[in-house]
Amino acid sequence: MQQLVESIGRYLLAVIGPLIKHPEAAQLRVASTPRGDMVRFRLILKHEDVARVIGRNGMTASAIRSMAKAAGEKQGIKVVVHILSEEELD
Repeated sequence: MQQLVESIGRYLLAVIGPLIKHPEAAQLRVASTPRGDMVRFRLILKHEDVARVIGRNGMTASAIRSMAKAAGEKQGIKVVVHILSEEELD
């Protein structure tokens, strides 16, 4: 499972990097269930970058989530991707 988590994490950061103005500020937090059947990725971005990643009508975010979910399903693991701004954490 660790290899899957690392792979999806690299994918997420690689995909959002060109879309955002502040890639150096992007954070990725990962949490999994004790059973290891679900992994949650939290992309934490500058407020102005969140809209860029979500995209028009949420299409970009939907595509990113679909790819991550498909990678997890191959291993029998549910993958959830949340896109948050730094302000939402306060």
